[in-house]
Amino acid sequence: MELVSKPLAGILVVSLEQAISAPLATRHLADLGARVIKVEQPGTGDSTRHYDSVVDGMSAHFVWLNYGKESAALDLKSDADLAVLRGILDRADVFVSNLAPGAIDRLGLGLDELAAAHPRLIVVDVSGYGKGGPLDHKRAYDMLVQSEGGSCTITGTPGHPAKPGIPIADCGTAMYVYSTVLAALYEREKTGRGAVVEISMLDVVAEFMGPVLNQYIHAGVDADPVGMGSPMIVPYGAYPTADGQTAVLGTTSDREWQRLCAIIDRPDLAVDERYAHNADRVEHRGDLDAAVAQWCAGRSLQDIQAAADEAGIGNARLNRVGDLVEHPQLRARDRWRDVGTPGGAVPALKPPAAARHWDTVSGSVPALGADTEAIRTEFG
Repeated sequence: MELVSKPLAGILVVSLEQAISAPLATRHLADLGARVIKVEQPGTGDSTRHYDSVVDGMSAHFVWLNYGKESAALDLKSDADLAVLRGILDRADVFVSNLAPGAIDRLGLGLDELAAAHPRLIVVDVSGYGKGGPLDHKRAYDMLVQSEGGSCTITGTPGHPAKPGIPIADCGTAMYVYSTVLAALYEREKTGRGAVVEISMLDVVAEFMGPVLNQYIHAGVDADPVGMGSPMIVPYGAYPTADGQTAVLGTTSDREWQRLCAIIDRPDLAVDERYAHNADRVEHRGDLDAAVAQWCAGRSLQDIQAAADEAGIGNARLNRVGDLVEHPQLRARDRWRDVGTPGGAVPALKPPAAARHWDTVSGSVPALGADTEAIRTEFG
């Protein structure tokens, strides 16, 4: 089958972006072949450039978020450089911003002004808390929004809330930006009209909290964190094994519960009415976790996983980051590629979503302002 290497070829994206949420979204647009111009402050650039220097002098965050883009270092307080940005906007298909509250308005690039001046432009504004309301003026970082959104209180252990290690507010927001831009491009093909999209990180976290919100609204249950488990499903957790590893397994239905009772050789639990349904099992979390833990403690991880696979019970090994780097499933499926950086080629994962007939677009990570003069010449 002939490869169509760039399904978003011809789409121009310009982004005033920092940190994670907007850069991850625009990087995925670049993965699909869009041209992405990242506008950065001269001298400093995106804040993630300076988190560390572990990737050949560049930060781990910046390399992850920014390959396949062009960097234009423009001083937007300068009339000349602001005119360059306006020149890019005249030809752009998508504009994405996640600057501090009010920043784009002070540049004369408010959402209404952009929509009026560029009726085909898809304008995306990412904020922490949305427009209006008592928090709309506040800066918002992943941990802050997760704290406001309650996700930290259902993570960790009772009395010890924790921020999930993955920045879910940032990453979740990025995926909503990415998918909404694609939907808006599709709509524009039919109507010729652009769109104004406002995405709040708090709204994203609140959406992800859906099940526990429903529990509270309808049952008055304020979920407690349960470490490597689920506040809503039992048994479902991590259990030490006889060979010093950790097995992660559990059930998601009453039928799976019956099968789990069989493999841990506890038929008494299978017929006990106290544990018949998941809601009942949640009430007896300690007893059931202890039963599964006792069975796992007497067996190797390999034996546990073999028995669970044979019985149709979901299971996994608790891996560290180094284990993921060497994960045989990623290697077997050829999930790694090389991307360029100013210091040379480095490994990066292929994008998770792609059609079979699309080629993998592997761009490079730009040095700060690497494309400024070319962009000034083209758009100035």
